[in-house]
Amino acid sequence: MIKGFGLGLRTEHYADFVDRKPPLDWLEIISENYLVPGGKPLHFLDRIRADYPMVMHGVSLSIGSVDPLDFNYLRDLKRLAERVEPGWISDHLCWTGVDHTHLHDLLPLPYTEETLRHLTERISRVQEFLGRRILLENVSSYVVCAHDEMNEWTFLSELAARADCWLLLDVNNVYVSARNHGFNPREYIDAMPGRRVRQIHLAGHQDQGDLVIDTHDHPIRDEVFDLYAYTLQKLGPIPTMIERDDHIPPLEQLLAELEQVRRTAALATGQPGEMAVA
Repeated sequence: MIKGFGLGLRTEHYADFVDRKPPLDWLEIISENYLVPGGKPLHFLDRIRADYPMVMHGVSLSIGSVDPLDFNYLRDLKRLAERVEPGWISDHLCWTGVDHTHLHDLLPLPYTEETLRHLTERISRVQEFLGRRILLENVSSYVVCAHDEMNEWTFLSELAARADCWLLLDVNNVYVSARNHGFNPREYIDAMPGRRVRQIHLAGHQDQGDLVIDTHDHPIRDEVFDLYAYTLQKLGPIPTMIERDDHIPPLEQLLAELEQVRRTAALATGQPGEMAVA
């Protein structure tokens, strides 16, 4: 069982995890970094996996696209899962390409009944192929669709119920989107189906005043810590990790920041011990 508090595994910290084995509950890997056979990434993955539980997080599923599902990618993903034995597999609720062109961005979807039907069918096929439920993560967004029929949190909750999938709740993304679009982030959290939320992401962002950008290159800001505490008060204890993808500091700094996450969770839940979902 995945429980407690984790970090994203990054190449800058491979040696730390191999040589020092710092105390940490679990690690999240970016799936695409380990889909090429052989090489140093898989070498280090196997060595580190011997000491830490892991989950897999992808960026290429493009579940919201109208392109056919990429079963070559899904076969590679399933093969990697057999190697890693992850607690779960996640990706993003978005689309990343069209007409077989990958755009290298996590693009938001229109929140409509038609989109719900489209996604439900695709998620069901992915879950059947992988033989497991997947987690889908809310993305940060900077534009809204003029034809939306519902808000994002209603859409997300309804999708999880229809597709019988789990959710990865990125609290930083909730905050970023709330600032950009002018909604109350606590209203978003209030609507989340707690039994569907299996993991939480925390990260840093850039605040430019009239625009907030999800960058994963800063420490977690106080306002996101506040929203995280509120999330746990509403939903209960949920395994939580820090994402850091640029300006990556020494591992000791991330472990210190993770200790702040741990303290925030303990105060919010009154449970100073392990964070786990049933």
